[in-house]
Amino acid sequence: MNYKVAVIAGDGIGPEIVREARKVLDKVGGKFGHTFEYKELLMGGCSIDAYGEPLTDETLQAAKESDSVLLGAVGGNVGQSNWYQLPPDKRPEAGLLKIRKGLGLYANVRPAILFDELSGACPLKEDITEGGFDFVVMRELTGGLYFGERKTVEENGVLKATDTLTYDENEIRRIAKWGFEFAMKRNKKVCSVDKANVLDSSRLWRKVVKEVSKDYPEVELTDMLVDNCAMQLVRDPKQFDVILTENMFGDILSDEASMVTGSIGMLSSASLGATKLGLYEPSHGSAPDIAGQDKANPIATILSAAMMLRYSFDLEKEADAVEAAVKKVLKDGYRTVDIMDEGKTQVGTIEMGDLICERI
Repeated sequence: MNYKVAVIAGDGIGPEIVREARKVLDKVGGKFGHTFEYKELLMGGCSIDAYGEPLTDETLQAAKESDSVLLGAVGGNVGQSNWYQLPPDKRPEAGLLKIRKGLGLYANVRPAILFDELSGACPLKEDITEGGFDFVVMRELTGGLYFGERKTVEENGVLKATDTLTYDENEIRRIAKWGFEFAMKRNKKVCSVDKANVLDSSRLWRKVVKEVSKDYPEVELTDMLVDNCAMQLVRDPKQFDVILTENMFGDILSDEASMVTGSIGMLSSASLGATKLGLYEPSHGSAPDIAGQDKANPIATILSAAMMLRYSFDLEKEADAVEAAVKKVLKDGYRTVDIMDEGKTQVGTIEMGDLICERI
């Protein structure tokens, strides 16, 4: 079977980590009898340099015509890059918002798994992490503050900035269904996270999620305020199965979740919608400070490629093989610098990719 993959390497360490994920996909293809046809596209700062836009309409159309999209990272150093002298809608990250909206990808899935082999890299106490944990952040991706009206005006000599947080019940209902469907395949627990004691949007969120829960009587639903959830993630992460939340809360909580797994370099993600077309990317940024130094951890991108195999291509065995290879490499004691622990063997980006390929 041949699969068409749009590849957006992006900026900073993006090309390095995407290269390793492609290497792993090609090894999977050779082992299981598939081929992956790559179409390289520009998005982010590199697209600004080439076309003056973070994402052109032509690039978006090419992504739509693919079976899935593999993304590295976009952006640069905010304090140094000329990209950030541009208006907000012309900066690298605007490409991310445009492609998510343009492809109809409203459900962002971010697994947070503490591998036994990485317990030493986790900043939490051993009695909290013993036995590991495995939960998913289900984040609404195309609504809320990031897509609301925003403006900055001057009133009586004082600058005033406004960002609008808006959700309608249909946007909430469709992401809630994703959360409950995921929970049905896991431990049948959904924790809906909001700020219902303050925000109208959160009160609507809570109301609609409870309505959706009636269609999933086997799933236990709990509500939690976002500030409490931030605390609970470091106090007892094992209590969670599926965390269901809106766009900005999900962005923040999933980054927190990445650190309790040992490193943000381990956190994969999938952005999904109503079709099989998905966008797969690591949850971390472009890390321009280590770009080109063979230091970046490619595991999050490789695990994102495994999610692509599973969710866009229905290749369950192949996804399992990639995840098992990652676990074997970690068990064998190999580490990139971000997850380095005493007594382990430090390797670079390229060697980590090679080691995972060898174990598929």
